[in-house]
Amino acid sequence: MTEPVLPADRATMPRSDGLPQREAPVPSSERPPLELARRIVELAEDKKAADIVLLDLAGLTTMADYFVICSGGSERQLEAIATGIIGSLRDERTRPIGREGTAASHWVLVDFGSVIVHIFTPPERDYYGLEKHWSEARTILRVQ
Repeated sequence: MTEPVLPADRATMPRSDGLPQREAPVPSSERPPLELARRIVELAEDKKAADIVLLDLAGLTTMADYFVICSGGSERQLEAIATGIIGSLRDERTRPIGREGTAASHWVLVDFGSVIVHIFTPPERDYYGLEKHWSEARTILRVQ
């Protein structure tokens, strides 16, 4: 007796329009928040971000578990840092919930749910003083 032939895994079957199936992104909530935050720090370092700080917000707010705050020396570098983080994490099947600001505004925010990334030019970073505002947050790491 032969075994019945089961349909191929749905992910490998072409769609009805003939195009291949896309892999579903891994929601940020399925990746451990600290692992995601540390990966974001690595990606910011790869794009030569300056003064990278990882803050633990647990117990201080429900908006996020971690902030990654970093600086870029120019509008072009701010954009490179933001797109580098977003692009690399997309390749790893983690997509942001949203992105606010532009390099021209000198502040870009990328929201991954449990981790929020703030990318500033130095004058705007000093002006807004997020590290001072969240001074009760534990600093997990600082990369100069």
